[in-house]
This record gives sequence, C-alpha cells and structure tokens, in this order.
Amino acid sequence: MSNSIRDIKKELEQADRQARTLLYEKYAGDMRAGVVSLLAKYKKQEEKLEAEERRMSNLFLYERKYSDFEYICGIDEVGRGPLAGPVVAGAVILPKNCDILYLNDSKQLSEKMREKLYDEIMKKAVATGIGMVGPERIDEINILQATYEAMRMAIGNLKVCPDLLLNDAVTIPGVDIRQVPIIKGDAKSASIAAASIIAKVTRDRLMVQYDEVLPGYGFASNKGYGSAEHIRALGELGATPIHRRSFIKGVIKRAE
Repeated sequence: MSNSIRDIKKELEQADRQARTLLYEKYAGDMRAGVVSLLAKYKKQEEKLEAEERRMSNLFLYERKYSDFEYICGIDEVGRGPLAGPVVAGAVILPKNCDILYLNDSKQLSEKMREKLYDEIMKKAVATGIGMVGPERIDEINILQATYEAMRMAIGNLKVCPDLLLNDAVTIPGVDIRQVPIIKGDAKSASIAAASIIAKVTRDRLMVQYDEVLPGYGFASNKGYGSAEHIRALGELGATPIHRRSFIKGVIKRAE
C-alpha cells in the first residue's frame, strides 16, 4: 500500500539533503498528482538553495584569497547622505567556516531579511563592532572624516583585534592594520556585506526611535534622507538637534 501524501511530506520535511535525494528516487514512480507536485516543490527549493550556496561561495572569494590571516574583518558604513542622524559604521569578523546564507549589500535586502541576518550575524560572528558619529561632529569635521572616525570606532569596539581589513572602497587613515579596499565591496565580500547589514539595522532602529521623540519629519520611513515629507517638515517645523546643519542650509531655503 502506498504511503499517504501527508506521510511522504513528513518524510521530506524530516530528511536531510542526502536522505531527501533517496526519497526522490523512492517516489519517482509515484504518479499521484499530489506526490509529483510535492517532489517538484522540494526539488525547486533545493535548486534555489544550491544556487544561493554557489553565490555565497563567490562572496567569500576575498576571504579565501587572504585565508592566511586569522581574523579578517569587513568594514562598511551607512548614512553618509541623510540630512539627519548619525553616520554608522559596522565591523564584522566572520568565522572561517561561516555558514550564513543570503548575505548581500544591505540596500539589496528587504527590511525583514536584514533583521533576520542581523540576528544571525550577531550570534555567529567571531566579533562585531559598531561606530557612530553624530550630526555635530559631522558638521565639525565633514562627512568623509566623520565616516573614517566611525570606522575607527567600529574597529576599536571589536573584542578581537583583526589581522586584515576588507573595506568597502576606502582606505581608512590612522589605522595600523593592513587594509584591502574593494570597490562595491558590500556586494563582493561576505564580511563587508555583514558589516553593511549590522550598520544599516543599527542606524534604522535608531531613526525609528528618533521618530517617536521628534514626530513630523517621517524619520521612521525616510531614515533621515531628504524625502518630500522630510523637506516639507523642515520648512514648517525647522531643524531638530539631529539635523546636520552643513547638509540642510540650501534645503531649508528651498522648503520655505
């Protein structure tokens, strides 16, 4: 007597990949529509998973290239362009046998996926560090220097000292660790992608909190960037303590 479709589904759910391959062979001759559909569904899921594993293998190209270094740290920042809020840098040292999937440039990921990956990165990383530089300091030393400062802070907040830095595009001054700048690094290096994700989630959460105490600017949705709602609010309500004065001079005039 043939197993029920429910039983076959349970078998597939509980099987590891190797065992599932044997189940495909076992039920290949079962022509019931439900079984055919079920096998096709699981095979498609596995094809997607295999494609993601290949993509992730490519994303560890630089980590493999410099594998002689024990602690390789990815560095990235978010928030260089907004009119309000800090610039935030992330630093992440992933384990050599890292099994995190779906890492990517944080801008290419949904908010839900970023949040999920943030938790996984924080759980599995050898070390993580965050650096944050606020609006007043940005106005004082300019956004580029503030970005470098945030990156140095992120490195300094790691519990493990890295041997090598993989940076998204830049070379950070004042750091006595070998650096490898990689153009579009957050889409080419798993470590930089992970840094991008923790920096983005950290900053986005902060801007949501700012929205609660500084309503009217839409910080929860625009994260401090110059949306129409944000610019209109600047004209009507004026600047807040978290606005970058050097960024909004012309914007306020246009909004008035």
